[in-house]
Amino acid sequence: MSHLPKLAIFLSVVVALVLITSCKKSPAPAAQNANASPKAGPQVNHPEGGEAPPVTQTKYFKGSIGSALGLQMKLVRSGEALTGSYFYQNVGTKIDVKGTVDKDGNLSIEEFDSSGKPTGLFKGLWKTGDDGSVNLVGNWSTPNGTKQTAFSLHEEAIEFSGATEIVAKPIKETNKTNNYSIEVEYPQITGAADGRFDKFNQQARALVNRKIAEFKKDVVQRASEDGTPSETSGTGSDLGIGYTVGLANDNLVSVQFEIGGYYQGAAHPNSYSQVINFDVPNGKVLRLADLFKPGAKYLPAMSAYAIKDLKAQSKAANSMLPEDTINSGAGPTEKNFKSWTITRKGLALTFDAYQVGPYVAGPQKVLVPYATLKDFIKPDGPLAVFVK
Repeated sequence: MSHLPKLAIFLSVVVALVLITSCKKSPAPAAQNANASPKAGPQVNHPEGGEAPPVTQTKYFKGSIGSALGLQMKLVRSGEALTGSYFYQNVGTKIDVKGTVDKDGNLSIEEFDSSGKPTGLFKGLWKTGDDGSVNLVGNWSTPNGTKQTAFSLHEEAIEFSGATEIVAKPIKETNKTNNYSIEVEYPQITGAADGRFDKFNQQARALVNRKIAEFKKDVVQRASEDGTPSETSGTGSDLGIGYTVGLANDNLVSVQFEIGGYYQGAAHPNSYSQVINFDVPNGKVLRLADLFKPGAKYLPAMSAYAIKDLKAQSKAANSMLPEDTINSGAGPTEKNFKSWTITRKGLALTFDAYQVGPYVAGPQKVLVPYATLKDFIKPDGPLAVFVK
């Protein structure tokens, strides 16, 4: 047939316009809960890998190979082709990788040493979640297949332009005299020629150095008070610090530090969180109030959502956090909301151990959607981009 009927032409045009509009309105990928561990499972109905992106995409992942934690991977996807590198945070040496991912999410990535010799192979799935975030799961093996172990990586919300990226800086120290060990990792942002992230880097370094100094002082003081030399007292003290990126781009860097420690002789270890939410253009640390209109009643709104969510989580998990503890620990006061990070989907709140439940319940987390806070958010503030 040499010509289509007019009705068919009209319908074809309408369908094309609908598809174009739908593509333009697709939401941006959402950040995964940084503490969730991606797990292999049954495939969902939508394609795992999806169609090849129309433009080159850069994604950052964090996770583990076997028992080796603290692996960070950067992948650049162009069509079905993947290139990039990965490293272990406590080592720092980058390992080059390249591979492919097809429309069904079948993933194959080879790794190479500095001479270009293959040293390993990642085989698994590129799993796109309902929120748009990506998990990589499967098995890593040596080139000849004699050694094999599972890997699991989840996408981090890192969206820098150019060559800017976050690298983990390790600090390790042991002291036999005072019987303690320190293992710390903290973020530093590199690759920005204009130095825009220098103040954030200073803040992150200062935080961990302060915690290390406080820990060392406490160890010596406790040993002095006990009157017993630390090196003869069995299990020693330790300090560990890690971090999770809530969001990192050219304008905002939101990071939560997980701080855990044990002092010899104590009944149990202790842990808590601390955050740095950094306004890059203005070079300053953000306070919670900086996100909202002057005089806005954001605390009651956050509190109401958090209390309801915590009670629902407690019931679902059969943990039954005490209701009065939840009401008190998540009540509408500034001190209850010290640990928050900015994510693509909402404000991520952490309630440390003891705050809304007993020690054994551990920390509790709530994600408050921006839709809940939209009436209070400052129109020209850091969160405005998420509610437009």
